Amino acid sequence: MPDQASLIEAHIPGLRRFALALLRGDRVRADDLVQDTLERALSRWRGRRPDGDLRGWLYTILYNQFLSDRRRRGRQGMHEELTACTEAELPRSDGRQEAALAHRDLLRGFAELSDEQRSVLFLIGVEDLSYEEAAGVLAVPIGTVMSRLSRGRERLRQYMSGGQKPRIKEPRRAR
Repeated sequence: MPDQASLIEAHIPGLRRFALALLRGDRVRADDLVQDTLERALSRWRGRRPDGDLRGWLYTILYNQFLSDRRRRGRQGMHEELTACTEAELPRSDGRQEAALAHRDLLRGFAELSDEQRSVLFLIGVEDLSYEEAAGVLAVPIGTVMSRLSRGRERLRQYMSGGQKPRIKEPRRAR
């Protein structure tokens, strides 16, 4: 039987993508979240069900760690900022500026979604989890997953069609 590290290692890229989506592109905090997840998974390896879904277990640990960190930050009075998409992060489009702008707008629209909608959309749309698996990761009923997915998709559709403008925070002016 393969060892713990090799079993977990295959899931690291997906965990990173999920952490980046949850943290709105903040790579440093996403890497920290994945690191915390891996440490927790290894330390609790003996407690996991051997016949259980390893991917779902890891994603659940990551999501619960994200929620705990968010609550802790809320108690400390820290506010999360949306990360702006920089020119370097835009896809190279070889003169296809419209595709690059659409990609940027999609990322901005995705960042505008609530954490709950973004999590469901990411798990189902990007990581290809079933509704049941996503419900297990997020510890919510399947109906809640379907509702969040529907609302998230609709909000993204509205955003991409120009029905919703990005919230741009204005710098505070000294009085």
